[in-house]
Amino acid sequence: MGGGGGGEAAAATTAVVEEDGEAGKGKKGWRAKVKLSRVLVVLWVVAASALWLGLHWRFRRAALRKAEEGIVCMCEERARMLQDQFAVSVNHVHALAILVATFHYEKQPPALDQDTFADYTARTSFERPLLSGVAYAQRVMNADRESFERQQGWIIKTMKHEPSPVQDEYAPVIYSQETVSYIEGLDMMSGEEDRENILRSRATGKAVLTRPFRLMSNHLGVVLTFPVYLVDLPPDAKVEDRVAATAGYLGGAFDVESLVENLLRQLAGNQELVVNVYDVTNHSNPLVMYGSEVPLGAPSPSHICMLDFGDPFRKHHMICRYRNKHHVPWSAITTPSGVFVICMLVGYIIYAAWTHYDNVKEDCRKMEALKKRAEAADVAKSQFLATVSHEIRTPMNGVLGMLDMLLDTELKSTQRDYAQTAQVCGKALISLINEVLDRAKIEARKLELESVPFDLRSILDDVVSLFSSKSSEKGIELAVYVSERVPELLLGDPGRFRQIITNLVGNSIKFTERGHIFVQVHLADHSNLATEAKVEPVVNGINGHKDETSTISSSVSHNTLSGFEAADSRNSWENFKLLLSYETNEMPYGSESDKVTLVVSVEDTGIGIPIHAQDRVFTPFMQADSSTSRNYGGTGIGLSISQCLVELMGGQINFVSRPQVGSTFTFTAVLQRCERNAISVSKSALLHPLPSSFKGLSSLLVDKRPVRATVTKYHLQRLGIASKSVGTIELALGALSGRNGSLLTSMPRKQISMLLIESDSWGLKMDVPLHTRLLEMKQNGSETVFPPVILLASAESDKMKAKYAVDSVITKPLKASTLAACLFQALGISITQAHREKHHDSSPLHGLLLGKNILVVDDNKVNLRVAAGTLKKYGAKVECVESGKDALALLQVPHKFDLCLMDIQMPEMDGFEATRQIRAMEAKAHDQEDDAYNSEADSTAKRAEWHLPVLAMTADVIQATHEECTKFGMDGYVSKPFEEKQLFQAVEKFLGPSISS
Repeated sequence: MGGGGGGEAAAATTAVVEEDGEAGKGKKGWRAKVKLSRVLVVLWVVAASALWLGLHWRFRRAALRKAEEGIVCMCEERARMLQDQFAVSVNHVHALAILVATFHYEKQPPALDQDTFADYTARTSFERPLLSGVAYAQRVMNADRESFERQQGWIIKTMKHEPSPVQDEYAPVIYSQETVSYIEGLDMMSGEEDRENILRSRATGKAVLTRPFRLMSNHLGVVLTFPVYLVDLPPDAKVEDRVAATAGYLGGAFDVESLVENLLRQLAGNQELVVNVYDVTNHSNPLVMYGSEVPLGAPSPSHICMLDFGDPFRKHHMICRYRNKHHVPWSAITTPSGVFVICMLVGYIIYAAWTHYDNVKEDCRKMEALKKRAEAADVAKSQFLATVSHEIRTPMNGVLGMLDMLLDTELKSTQRDYAQTAQVCGKALISLINEVLDRAKIEARKLELESVPFDLRSILDDVVSLFSSKSSEKGIELAVYVSERVPELLLGDPGRFRQIITNLVGNSIKFTERGHIFVQVHLADHSNLATEAKVEPVVNGINGHKDETSTISSSVSHNTLSGFEAADSRNSWENFKLLLSYETNEMPYGSESDKVTLVVSVEDTGIGIPIHAQDRVFTPFMQADSSTSRNYGGTGIGLSISQCLVELMGGQINFVSRPQVGSTFTFTAVLQRCERNAISVSKSALLHPLPSSFKGLSSLLVDKRPVRATVTKYHLQRLGIASKSVGTIELALGALSGRNGSLLTSMPRKQISMLLIESDSWGLKMDVPLHTRLLEMKQNGSETVFPPVILLASAESDKMKAKYAVDSVITKPLKASTLAACLFQALGISITQAHREKHHDSSPLHGLLLGKNILVVDDNKVNLRVAAGTLKKYGAKVECVESGKDALALLQVPHKFDLCLMDIQMPEMDGFEATRQIRAMEAKAHDQEDDAYNSEADSTAKRAEWHLPVLAMTADVIQATHEECTKFGMDGYVSKPFEEKQLFQAVEKFLGPSISS
């Protein structure tokens, strides 16, 4: 025994070791992922930085390109305007040259003299703002020098104001503007550069420029020289023709600095640029025409524009620079920085998401590992519970079986009392084991509900019988009421339903010292209507806990079963009357389906549940506090099991509890309707119908509490007794004497068969015995036949009967069978011998097992004796073996056995293996028969005969599930120790009448 548990425990240990190895691999993988994530973070930062640099360079480049485009535009504009201004000035000089040619050479005598020239040029100087002065130098050949000097009255001088030396020709200034009158008489050809300009201008016919030099104004400037011809020459005239036609030279001094300054002053953005103008005729030695010798401003960006002043020999250009260094634009910093921040945020989000994913994945891995460990622990726990259950149930099976067999013998009263006490203690231990195992089966999801017909009212009567002695000892009212609308028979699991009611009532009995315990059963539709009809704010919090504390006052009476206040006001008399009215009006049930939803409430007036403990009421093995465990005992598992069972039945459970007032537990259960004609004969034997001898009788009930009166009438109605209730004995006497005829209009006085009086309804004025009062009423002429007087009380019958001088006393709590027995005695109704006697011969199990050959296989000799004794008690022929191998030897086909009870856990060969080999032997025998007879019909008949029903007989109620048994070829199981009802249900479908026939 227990071999399977060791194997599963070893497997669980192996699984844990494998999980540890996987956990180590997981940790290594986790570290590798952490390193990889760090490397990726660094790479991401480097990539984001590179992106920042790239964007920064791009924006700087774009800004520089824009600045270059701007400086190009501005520089080109200034160069164009400078050229235009210079061209205008050159045109004016050209026009002046034409004027000189016209009035000096074409007119004889010349119409132009110095005064006229000076006056004209002075007046027209506004047209030449860039020229500081103009002058005209006449071409004089050496042969004509003397005559020229005599004519002018002065001699030709050099630039140094010295007499000009003898040369081929001269170019003395004869006309000059007043601003440059100091050059009059000077030979322009005496200067080397001026001579070159004169020679180039008359050879080309165009204006030519000198290189830059300082003017009298200390500004840099150039001299413009333009030839004056005697005749008009064609554009393609030869150089010799031009030289021959040359009459003189008109020149002017250009102030380049003033020209550029005026130009820049006129343009916007002058402050941004630095402009330099150069004469770059000699590229190796450029000459500054405007600007400083040392370039100012930022070296980059800059732009060079070529200038065309009309002199093909001289080359000029303009260089433009920004005055201040070009600053990095803010966009080149802010935009890349923003992108960098975004990249870092995206990277952080990705990193965080990845990290979160890894963490979740790691958590899932850990959770999976913990789940596997928990499952392994759960398997180990379940196996441990199964093993412990088996080890405890095995000797307990022997103890209870032997005690049961002992009680069937002749014993003295003291011996019988000792044996019965030991049996009760043993059953209590089995009940505790069952509760723990039920919880284990619920957690393992191996708990299955039956679906068999049962009488709900009989089950509640059984529960009342179970707790009747305890309630009587404490003086507690224990009552049950089932609505008339609840079907008589239901399909469901009666054992589990009884277990829920027993747990709830047992807790109420345990924690209630005064008042009542009231169990009600209604249909869900009617209960909801009654609750909605009167809504009160009594429920708060989870599971319907009432949050405020309340204490009960003994001086105030409430309209409840016992007069004590109840926790849930929804179970008040007003709502109860609404439910009764629905029954009286025959209100149709809300659903046409076969399903029936019941609402069951268990109300008590006990100590209640402390508020701080109400959240953990349904937690397994939890008590309200430590004192509860000491004062009241218990394991704290009953409510947890009840909650699970209710949920398996498709319902819910909740409660309302008020400290020092009481608790009301309410649950729903979904069952199915069942008609009595649908029950087989064998199953109907398990139902206990009530006697029909009382039908047609009527009663009058005296009870001052309407709730309790309704409960009493419910039990009377179950026996077929019509009843009416009054609040006091005086009203009852008045009704009996005819003074209150309206009360009994629907129930004639001659039909009143009994007078039922609650013990606490005897008034203080009822000092004279009731029979004396009835006798006086009869002597006064009353024709009423007075019925028997029956007292309803919780005390002992003999004492109460003597005290109140009544005909009979019915001890509460009430239930139909007890009430029927008392009424049989009180009314003197004869009971047939068949109803009074109870023999084993009438037991349905005895009818099934009588004469059957049963093989019992168990390795425990005590269990064998108990099983054999129990089965023989019901008329079976029993043979016992102690191992699976011995069973196989006896079950070789053909054999004589009708049923086999097989223990599961046995050494050498367990029950599962033995069953598997039994099925293999049967299959082999069938194959042999098929080969021998080759007849399908005969083979089928043999196959049916050779299938031996095998029932697992085990104390391991967790392992012995239907699926496990079916897997190895078993037909079902029974748990040890045997119970008559369970054994009957297990063997009925194999040994029933239909099978036997």
